[in-house]
Amino acid sequence: MKTKFISLLAIILGIIIIIFPVMGVIGVADLIGLSILLISIYLLVVGVSIIDYNKSGAILDLILGILLLFLSICLIFNPALLGFLAEITLYLAGILLIVVGLVSLINNRSSRYGFYIGIAGVVLGLLYIVIGTYLANPIILGTLIGLWLIICGILKLMDN
Repeated sequence: MKTKFISLLAIILGIIIIIFPVMGVIGVADLIGLSILLISIYLLVVGVSIIDYNKSGAILDLILGILLLFLSICLIFNPALLGFLAEITLYLAGILLIVVGLVSLINNRSSRYGFYIGIAGVVLGLLYIVIGTYLANPIILGTLIGLWLIICGILKLMDN
């Protein structure tokens, strides 16, 4: 039951993050903050759900989720922070997506599709950095994070 809930949560959060950039009414700081917020919600839920059988992975997920939650709240409610982080924000989101992918690789070793979830995070994080370097379009960048969440949800759903 927990796995289906987490899978559906990842798919729903991925769809939300893909829909919001299309609307085009959210500023870049809010869009990146929302993307990071949705990833942090996913990591916190996963961390709590796997704490029974994978304590080290759960602790990694929870710590990363709390850090991302703090960063997302700062980006959403403090627009001046984006000016301070403007040069590294794109790289930071890409690096965080890579880190989340690596954590997924570590946590999902026993899972049938866990390897692919981690690889998708690393590959999409690298794409995020490359695309963000040459084309700082928040619609495309938000869509990459949404794709990762949808891929995670579908693969976790197939793993049952």
